[in-house]
Amino acid sequence: MDPYKYRPSSAHNTQYWTTNSGSPVWNNNSSLTVGARGPILLEDYHLIEKIAQFDRERIPERVVHARGASAKGFFEVTHSVSHLSCADFLRAPGVQTPVIVRFSTVIHERGSPETLRDPRGFAVKFYTREGNFDLVGNNFPVFFVRDGMKFPDMVHALKPNPKSHIQEIWRILDFFSHHPESLHMFTFLFDDVGIPQDYRHMDGSGVNTYTLINKEGKSHYVKFHWRPTCGVKCLLDDEAVVVGGKNHSHATKDLYDAIAAGNYPEWKLYIQTIDPDHEDRFDFDPLDVTKTWPEDILPLQPVGRLVLNKNIDNFFAENEQLAFCPAIVVPGIHYSDDKLLQTRIFSYADTQRHRLGPNYLMLPANAPKCAHHNNHHEGFMNFLHRDEEVNYFPSRYDPARHAESFPIPSAILTGRREKTVIEKENNFKQPGERYRSWDAERQERYIHRWVESLSDPRVTHEIRSIWLSYWSQCDRSLGQKLATRLNIKPSM
Repeated sequence: MDPYKYRPSSAHNTQYWTTNSGSPVWNNNSSLTVGARGPILLEDYHLIEKIAQFDRERIPERVVHARGASAKGFFEVTHSVSHLSCADFLRAPGVQTPVIVRFSTVIHERGSPETLRDPRGFAVKFYTREGNFDLVGNNFPVFFVRDGMKFPDMVHALKPNPKSHIQEIWRILDFFSHHPESLHMFTFLFDDVGIPQDYRHMDGSGVNTYTLINKEGKSHYVKFHWRPTCGVKCLLDDEAVVVGGKNHSHATKDLYDAIAAGNYPEWKLYIQTIDPDHEDRFDFDPLDVTKTWPEDILPLQPVGRLVLNKNIDNFFAENEQLAFCPAIVVPGIHYSDDKLLQTRIFSYADTQRHRLGPNYLMLPANAPKCAHHNNHHEGFMNFLHRDEEVNYFPSRYDPARHAESFPIPSAILTGRREKTVIEKENNFKQPGERYRSWDAERQERYIHRWVESLSDPRVTHEIRSIWLSYWSQCDRSLGQKLATRLNIKPSM
């Protein structure tokens, strides 16, 4: 028998218990002891293996997005975008690509309730004929900070107090009082959409700005947007308490049950594009992740549909070991100089190598489904069977060659080495516009959440005053209402 013919899989299970090495186990209930009541012998290899395996079942949970649920399905192109991108999976309407999607909360632990006020992750892995494409995003179109340098501190502030392990609002308000760029994100987080009803009824966004390149080499900046066909639904605070009290995994269960019942979740994919030659025409920086692109100026363009029609087979293999990275792109899609994206390109792969090992892309959920070849080999947990004698490049004994070239952005870059902020911060305009777009009742709920947060006894008068100043600059009436209820005089 060819020892490499069968990959380890439960599909090849024998009807008898065995050890990991395949030896039969005739008693899986009793340890090997000296007599009926004597001590256990160290030579009971089956017992030692079983306990040692159990002791190592848990891998490090993700620092963020630890709590999640996954499902599989397909992406189908519905509208031609070949004039914008030479990506093979976007080549024509009707083309379908298998996908796996992971939804998640962001800040809280792996076993935390899915009803907490928190952003939601929305990550899609496309298994294309040219390799994988990971579109890693959230349910909100903007983010808290625009520079990855701030990300570790931001997460520390949002995570529980390291002394008490309790998430505390004063820490959050203290940190973000230094960063008014976060105001736009807070108009989503503290809005009604801050607690999605479940994963099926929420938007998705790529958040970062990417670049599309067509076969002629022309580039366009692009934002990706997912819109659920069943609409966006959210839980108000009192509803979340009830739902979370009954089932802390309600969103995972809803996703699983819907697919099992044939009620397949579906999203439409839209894009917005900007010609890089026109990026200076706006009062904001298009590469700033704290900003949205106005849809009345840059309309949504339909691209395709995402359908989730199959539940995962194993939660650990296809959720816990499922790994995404914004650096994983395909020809026709490239990065931009978005500062947060540039940091994520390194950070995501680095954290997966820490969690899962250097060969995490060999795991079935992460491995490409197309033929692939390189000289990366060995290392921890490398289970790929290779019998090549040549593991270097180039070689006259190995026919492997370079792939055909494909276009990448070719802008000429000049500038000094410097640490600086972007020129067009414009932190207050879009948050104010979003607040004014709501009806009176929605505005009232938003105000109530801020009054409650700013009333925390550990929020100092200085921090409270800073936030009132910020919100007054976004919208004068919002600042006045907050000041009145907090009994503080607003300052501009």
